[in-house]
Formats: sequence, structure tokens, C-alpha cells
Amino acid sequence: MLALFLAAAPADQPPLPTVPQSAEIELKVQRDGSLSVVEAISVPDGVTMDRRVPLRVPAPHHRERVYGVRDVVLEGSGTASVGQDAFTVHLTAGTSIVRYTVDGAVAGNRVTWELAGGWSTDLKFVRASFAAPGIPTAVDCLAGPPDSDFRCGAAQIDHAGLTRFSQQNLAAGQRMTTTVELPAGTVPENVELVPAKTIAGAFVLTAPVGWAWAGFGALLLLAAAFVVFARRRDATVANPGTPPKAELVSASGEFASPAGVLPGHAGLLLFGRPGPADLAATVLDLAVRNYLWVSDGSRLTRRNPADEHLTPFERAVFEAVLPEETVTLAELRQRHVDVPPGTLHADLVRRGWFAARWLGRAGTRVVFYGAFLTVLLALTVGYAQLGVILVLAGGAAVAVSAALPARRRAGAEVARRLRGVAGALASVRAKDFDKPQRELVFSRALPYALALGELGPWVAAFDGLEHPPPVYWHDGDIAPDQAGSFAVALAGTFAGARRARLRSLVSGKQGQNTVSHSRAGTPGTAGSS
Repeated sequence: MLALFLAAAPADQPPLPTVPQSAEIELKVQRDGSLSVVEAISVPDGVTMDRRVPLRVPAPHHRERVYGVRDVVLEGSGTASVGQDAFTVHLTAGTSIVRYTVDGAVAGNRVTWELAGGWSTDLKFVRASFAAPGIPTAVDCLAGPPDSDFRCGAAQIDHAGLTRFSQQNLAAGQRMTTTVELPAGTVPENVELVPAKTIAGAFVLTAPVGWAWAGFGALLLLAAAFVVFARRRDATVANPGTPPKAELVSASGEFASPAGVLPGHAGLLLFGRPGPADLAATVLDLAVRNYLWVSDGSRLTRRNPADEHLTPFERAVFEAVLPEETVTLAELRQRHVDVPPGTLHADLVRRGWFAARWLGRAGTRVVFYGAFLTVLLALTVGYAQLGVILVLAGGAAVAVSAALPARRRAGAEVARRLRGVAGALASVRAKDFDKPQRELVFSRALPYALALGELGPWVAAFDGLEHPPPVYWHDGDIAPDQAGSFAVALAGTFAGARRARLRSLVSGKQGQNTVSHSRAGTPGTAGSS
């Protein structure tokens, strides 16, 4: 086969054209897949011939095929040069020989090149020969206007394995393109396909984009595994089989809450959302700590101003419940106590019990950055799918942030200890405390009993005493069960206010829909009259 290739290969000096304004072309595929081309062009006196060969040509699926031309040598009168997207030749009178090497002509087992095309003048006759390390199995040759399917005048494989082409009267601007099919594995493939410089081409899947998709998929799997692990760990820490035993009184005889947790934290720590009971427990705790005074069974009055000992959440509750000096539960029921929802969450973040949710905020920004990058890449260099991947990555970050447990490990541990406090409140015996401790412990633990749903057993434990502890934050001499009744009434007040607000919102939306429907019907009525 090698001997055949050498014997059939054209000589370094091609045959010269015998007809003015014609071309003799020889092509030879090298074993490395490069295509050596020698062109002999005859230019009549008084005529110049210019040729421009595009090196980027359309390919299927919004791609372009890129050819490379190198090692250009011109023998004769004229110039030849290779630009970024085109190979140009300028010839003056006489016969000139142009030699060059083409890269990217081999796609699979097919070799394709434009023998003639882009000439500024007519070609009276074009003849070409093609040699390769193997005998071709098929040939194809098209001539005529671009995108036409007219066949060349002749295209055949001779007995020696040399492929020959010829075409007469090729008009200016018309092309002659050959495709030769070789046996599989004859020469290596070197075709280069790149996305077309269009909007659709900008979204073509390329190798860098493919690697980016693979990396994105791997990150998604890692993120999903991390979410599963974090949620299982949170559930394991916060919900043990048996809650730990809690001591309600410290060694110094003071009431002790685990890690300084406030009663208003209970709903968010245990259930992921606060409720009216948490707001009521916070107000009750403010009364127990002498910031509020309760009188007449339903009136709240400011006793001491908010100071540095109150958290931002407690201060917000204090200002929302008592914007003035005094308020009754009936008045509270008529208005919605609006406490900024982020204040309580920020308090738990500050204590290190909740995550700051920076991942979700960052993911939202990444979504917008990715959308901007997608448009920018689509209008400039391509690879727009990288922007799409960035958008999806930002969305995944938002989803992961929402799926991760809000509690950190420390918060889950506090929640676990709160369950222990709930158990202690449910099973308490008042006689376990010294008489001097009962007054402090009963009132200080009352807000926690309300927030944790253990108000009944806690109040009953102290109400059965012969000398129940006094309720120092309430006007008059009331019993523990009356203090418990006030706590229930306070929780019912905030729950009723919330239900009333929800009903007003629903009725307000329905009213807006009714008005919009009536307004939509008005023009029709006017038009009919």
C-alpha cells in the first residue's frame, strides 16, 4: 500500500495549465492527516485574479468547521496570506504555483476541501488529482453556486488508486468542493468543530461546557449527601429517645434555663416557627422580670423601661405590646402586634444556635450574575451554557439553604435540653423546692411552661400547696391557678388577634377581586348602552 501511495503521489512540480485562466491542482493526504495542496494557476495578461477561501464554514447543529492553512509558499507573481478567518490569494499575469498545507480536512474517514472557490474571475477549466495512503472507497464532488448540489464534470478513481476531478467553466464566486472517503483508520481524524457565532451556537455543548456540567452534577450529589447527613444529625441530636434530665434550680438557688434560652425561643428552636404561645410567653416573661405589671386581671402597664438586659427581640415585643403606658387584653385582641419576624431569628443566629442563611442569599445573587453572564456570553464569545450552569448553581444553593436544618449543632443541643425542661415541668413536685425558692421558681418557670405546653401540670403542682407561692408580678393576692388562667388568656389574645388578621386579609383579597370584577364589567355595560 505504501508503494502504491508513493507511486500515485503527485510530483513536487504539478502539471502546468494549458488553458489561460485555469488551474491544475494536486492534493495528497499525509499519514498524520494533514492535506498537502499544490495549485498551478494561469492568469492571462492584463488580468488579476483574487481568491478568498473562508476557513470557517457552516456545519450541522449550530456549529462551524474550522480549517487551518499553514506553510504557504507562492512561486510566481502575486501574494498569498492566511488571516484569522480566511486564506487569500492575489495573482497577476503569468502562471503561479501556490503550495500550502491544510489542517482539519479529515472528519472520520472523509477528507473534504474546496479545490476552487471564492475566485474573483471565471475559471475556464479546473483539473485536480487526489492521493492518499489508501485507495478511496467513494468520492463526491460538487460544483456551482454555494449551497447548490450540482455535480462536477468528472470525479473518478482510476486503476492505480489515484482520484481525479475536473470541471469546466466555473463562474466567479462559484465553488468546487471535493469529499473523498478513505478506508477506516487510514489517517487520523483532525476535524475541528466550534460553535457557530450565533445565539444558537452560543449554547452548543462543547468540551469545556461538558466538563462544567459534570462538575455541576458532582457538586449536586455532594450537596444532596450533605443535606441528608445534616438533617439526620439534627434529628438525632434534637430528638433523643429519652430527653436529658433538667434541673430548674442552679446550685446557687437561682432559676436556671439551659444555655440562657428564653421562653420566646422555644417555638423556633423546637418546631422551626414561632407561634402566639411564644409571643405570649415573652410578654409573660417580661412581667415576671418586672418590666410589666399586671392589674385587674387583664391590664398590662409599663413597670420599668426597656434596658440593656433585653434582647432586640424582647425590646421589639415590649414596644409592640405597650407602645403607650398601659393596654388591656381586649385592646390587644383588636390590633395585630407586629414584631419583625427577622428579629427573633437574628437573636438565635447571634447566639450561635441558628445558621445565618448566607448560602441562600449568595445563591440568589449568583442566579442574577448567571443570568447576566448567559446574555453576555451569548452575545460575545459563546459558551453561554456556562451562564446557565451558574444560574442553576445559584438555584441549587438556594434550595440547599432551604433544605438544610436551620438549627446548628449547638441549637439542636439546646432544643434537646428544652425537651428535658418540658419533662421536668410536667413531672415537677412543688415539695421538691424549699419554701423560699417556690416563689421565684414558680413565676420564672411559668413562661417556659406556657411555651412548652406544660402549663397545666406546672400550675397544678403549686396550686395544691397549703401555702402556694405569691405571684409578685400581679396586682392583688392571686393563686397559681389564677396566674395560669392569665397566661392562657394572654396566649388566647394573641391567637385571636392572629386569626382576626388572617380573616381580614382573606376578606380583603376577596373584596379586591369583587371590585376588579365589577370594574371589568363596567365598560361592557357602557358599550352595550
